[in-house]
Amino acid sequence: MPPQANDESPRRERRRQPLGGVPAGRSTAASLVQDELRRAILAMEITPGAALVEKDLTARFGTSRTPVREALIRLKEEGLVEIFPQAGTFVARIPTEAIPEAVFIRQALECATVALVAQTGTEQAIARLDATIARQHEALEAGNQEGFHLADEAFHETLAVIAGYPGIWKIAHAAKSQIDRCRRMTLPVPGRMAMVIREHLSIVDAVRRHDGPAAEVAMRKHLGTLLPDLLHLQVENPGYFV
Repeated sequence: MPPQANDESPRRERRRQPLGGVPAGRSTAASLVQDELRRAILAMEITPGAALVEKDLTARFGTSRTPVREALIRLKEEGLVEIFPQAGTFVARIPTEAIPEAVFIRQALECATVALVAQTGTEQAIARLDATIARQHEALEAGNQEGFHLADEAFHETLAVIAGYPGIWKIAHAAKSQIDRCRRMTLPVPGRMAMVIREHLSIVDAVRRHDGPAAEVAMRKHLGTLLPDLLHLQVENPGYFV
């Protein structure tokens, strides 16, 4: 059964720049709409089950319906949107069964990555990791959840770059879209952001000591913390999961 259409709007509606003036073709406009909708969905600004009305989206992005439709079809292929003929288009609910697999994929990729970084990481490389954690501290003190999330992403991406395999982060990033929505729901929990910083510090400490096994353990623990939270998130937000 399709979710009930509702008038729920994004939690934090912000003024968008029209896309109609983009000098490229329709596919470029569709990509821009796709990227912005993906960002808003993963940030939980547009919540699972919310209706996506083409008319509203064309007004929001200042474009015609064709790029909007193309963007929605692409997001459907990513598993972030559901399209029901005669019923409407909705943000897909989070598939509970997909979360453990996504966590497993991240652990397999990033534990191997951090072990390599522990072997080869230079002082300059470690300083780059320290800088991303410093950005997280700043975001925590400012209560800036978006900034904190971006710095968190930068930390993990930097590890892949330092390892010499930036493509690893691209694969991990593609696999974790459903995880991201759950992670965004945990950030407001008191002490959560501070806990993430402590976990990152533990990872970097192992890298600094060139202790690959310890770095792997710290990373595995860090990436696995979401799983115990999953049941609690489902209980608090049953309409967001399927």
